[in-house]
Amino acid sequence: MAANGTGLPMARKPLAKIVTDDKQGNGMCHDDSAKGVKAHTIDELHFLQKKRSAPTTPLEGNQGAFASLPDDERRRQQLQSISASLASLTRGTGPKVVRGDPAAKSSQAVEHVAHHHHHHVEAPAISVSDDSSLKFTHVLYNLSPAELYEQAVKYEKGSFITSSGALATLSGAKTGRSPRDKRVVMDDTTQNELWWGRGSPNIEMDEHTFLVNRERAVDYLNSLDKVFVNDQFLNWDPQNRIKVRIVSARAYHSLFMHNMCIRPTDEELENFGTPDFTIYNAGQFPCNRYTHYMTSSTSIDLNLARKEMVILGTQYAGEMKKGLFSVMHYLMPKRQILSLHSGCNMGIDGDVALFFGLSGTGKTTLSTDHNRYLIGDDEHCWSDYGVSNIEGGCYAKCIDLSREKEPDIWNAIKFGTVLENVVFDEHIREVEYGDKSVTENTRAAYPIEYIPNAKLPCIGPHPKNVILLACDAFGVLPPVSKLNLAQTMYHFISGYTALVAGTEDGIKEPTATFSACFGAAFIMLHPTKYAAMLAEKMQKHGATGWLVNTGWSGGSYGSGNRIKLAYTRKIIDAIHSGSLLNATYEKTDVFGLEIPTEIEGVPSEILRPENTWGDKKAYKSTLLKLGGLFKNNFETFTNYKIGKDTKLTQEILAAGPNF
Repeated sequence: MAANGTGLPMARKPLAKIVTDDKQGNGMCHDDSAKGVKAHTIDELHFLQKKRSAPTTPLEGNQGAFASLPDDERRRQQLQSISASLASLTRGTGPKVVRGDPAAKSSQAVEHVAHHHHHHVEAPAISVSDDSSLKFTHVLYNLSPAELYEQAVKYEKGSFITSSGALATLSGAKTGRSPRDKRVVMDDTTQNELWWGRGSPNIEMDEHTFLVNRERAVDYLNSLDKVFVNDQFLNWDPQNRIKVRIVSARAYHSLFMHNMCIRPTDEELENFGTPDFTIYNAGQFPCNRYTHYMTSSTSIDLNLARKEMVILGTQYAGEMKKGLFSVMHYLMPKRQILSLHSGCNMGIDGDVALFFGLSGTGKTTLSTDHNRYLIGDDEHCWSDYGVSNIEGGCYAKCIDLSREKEPDIWNAIKFGTVLENVVFDEHIREVEYGDKSVTENTRAAYPIEYIPNAKLPCIGPHPKNVILLACDAFGVLPPVSKLNLAQTMYHFISGYTALVAGTEDGIKEPTATFSACFGAAFIMLHPTKYAAMLAEKMQKHGATGWLVNTGWSGGSYGSGNRIKLAYTRKIIDAIHSGSLLNATYEKTDVFGLEIPTEIEGVPSEILRPENTWGDKKAYKSTLLKLGGLFKNNFETFTNYKIGKDTKLTQEILAAGPNF
């Protein structure tokens, strides 16, 4: 296949453009917090459900910790490393571990697979003087998707192979994240470094309580006959990748992380060494509700000093993905690398665009462009070398999914993909994507190479454009505005969109929603720090900020009309091509936004919002109302200082509404 100077494949047939139907406001952003299922047993969930290989990481010549060791010694040290990960605090040592399935029928079967390093079996050394050594744990280490399918279907009730080849499974009573049960250890370091208090997603716990929960999780995992261990990478940037180890009790969780993290080659796995961060997923086992800081039987605990995460009381796989994203939001800024909750794509000429947006703004739709290459759909880093995807896969909402509207996602749901909490026909196993019997938050997790226009490796040059998407149901923001650096920081920190309330309770007015940095649930530092880093990188590399309204025009929701997707696509195309930089601009009142007077293919009258409103007085009062909501939200951030004074904070404040 031919390639151009960017290393991109040129010989490809473009697919039909993806159009996302977002009537419910779902599917645009990974807002996966959800209410629990109203079912009390796995049988009830099972009833609802049945109602009707690996890219290499961009490294060459890697010399890992074990590179010069003989095979036998390397395998011994790998097992020793896993045992150390599972060490109990009270006993100080980990269990005796061997590789392989304890259900293997014969030694011949074990020998047959022992040729592969990830199945190597070593006889446990049992000491009669140490009772804990009498029990040893089988480690199923970096199994392939086929092997994980077998484990899930055989041992995990509620796991089935669907007609497309994907593995359908159940996450239990929790079908979304539990943000109120997430805890972060506050110690002498994190007390000063992290963002705590009003508006922050970080809820504190102490070291002792973390260790209590860690011991509970480790004891549970050690009590099992077998555990699944994944050693994988985060971040496609070869200079800044993170080694992670995930220890879990379910094949579903192991396959999910196999898809979502970056998959090592066999050589990289042999030389993996000690992980930089470890997850203990004991989600089937609850935390003790009487333990200090616990408010339910669920707890997701981060200890940045110990480089560990403990999961108790929830089997929802997204907790692992987003927990690691929070870790990257802490680790990367320490290296002067900006972590971003955004989509990212690249044109054939190497121009990169970042897309930020909350649920319902059109982030997925607009960042999916078959004339451009997908670097990633959700989590990225911006370093001195350019942008890189943190993950090795995609986690797409699939409620109401159809082949016609979203062919890429539809075609990605095949062998190797995990389908969470979907409903399917019991006989032919065809998934009914419109069925919400289990949850509206149905998900598909698949490797990024399942998307035909994905760029591998998932890295690109410095972005030219930073696009902030807002679905303004108040109808007063322009379809597109060019932002200066201070305005980019202000709107990035604000993270605004407006949701349309449900009609069943009689509320028809839009509701403003703000999520700092367009991902408040996952950030660790104060939002102003991320915004300052964004502005610095944009200034250094010449990127332009844009605010794009994909919401209403000519009135608020109920009286105006939503801006046509065709017009928004024309706007995005003009941003990508650079033609919008050469347009003539004029300034708006209140928000002080620079708006173009003309864009090819877009009616000029809609570019200035007040032109589309029949009632100018109503427009003005609605504009002032939205400006007031922005001001009230921003009060959370006004007391934060960057540097020795409040100069930068004042500059950002001045870029907000002025009236």
